[in-house]
Amino acid sequence: MPVSRILERTMPGPRIHVDPASFDPWKIQAVTHALSDHPLLQIDALVELGRRQQERKLVRTHSAAATAGTSFADAPLLHPNARDAVTTLADIEKASAWMSLLNVQADPVYRRLIDEVLDEVRPVVDRRDPGMCYRAGWIFVSSPRTVTPFHMDHEHNFILQIRGTKRLYTWDPFDRVVVSERAQELFHDQHSRELVVWDEAWRPRARAFDLAPGLGGYMPSTTPHLVENGDGPSITMSFTYYTDATRQRELLYRGNAALRRLGLEPRPVGSSPGHDRVKHTVLAGYTSARNAIRRVLGRTIRENSQPYAPA
Repeated sequence: MPVSRILERTMPGPRIHVDPASFDPWKIQAVTHALSDHPLLQIDALVELGRRQQERKLVRTHSAAATAGTSFADAPLLHPNARDAVTTLADIEKASAWMSLLNVQADPVYRRLIDEVLDEVRPVVDRRDPGMCYRAGWIFVSSPRTVTPFHMDHEHNFILQIRGTKRLYTWDPFDRVVVSERAQELFHDQHSRELVVWDEAWRPRARAFDLAPGLGGYMPSTTPHLVENGDGPSITMSFTYYTDATRQRELLYRGNAALRRLGLEPRPVGSSPGHDRVKHTVLAGYTSARNAIRRVLGRTIRENSQPYAPA
């Protein structure tokens, strides 16, 4: 179907069903949704999106040889998928591959879908977690029995199952046995998952979701997770964003990383809310002044408050 026709076929909302009374932005929770039949999320449309995303260099893929303990960052190099995006997506049942179409907000058609879905859920989110920004979308298409290695991400994430089944394992984002305070600092400061390392002993600590079409989950920022696909091909979409709280938390961790480089032992983020408030005020002032100087000098600055994540 031509893109122009797909754009006309909007679906009545809400697309994600979230209970306003129980929603907690820092708690993992199950959700349901009404996106499984959306025309933009069927395989024919995704093949065409894959063609466009490949031209934008916004495709990530690895073979089915990856495991829970494979380095998430290195999986495409350690277990390469030799097929291109179009060929993989068109034959996903037999491709023995995992594929992510990255930052689909770069595509005007899918940006509209992301906005429609997040605009509907934003009133619920804003009551507890204002400042939604840095919107993005990620579409995961995977062959039977493939694995998404253990990792975590910066964004809050509504992850929705469109086709097929999978088991999503999640861990409390504040569980410092699974991901240490130092690992959090390194992740926020350098976007490094070097210390986010899988251990099979952690599986009993997980909250597992058996996802099928119409089911999904909400994962707060830095929720450790891994995914094991079912016996058929799978399509999943994540709608992600930052808020004032995620940006504040990132800045606190970056500040602690800087203090540690000076040989100090900073207080863990969250251990003293009053201390965190003072520290954030100082860090925000310093960052604002530094960014102003960098702008004058024409240098790149680290931004995380724009409406959409850069592709």
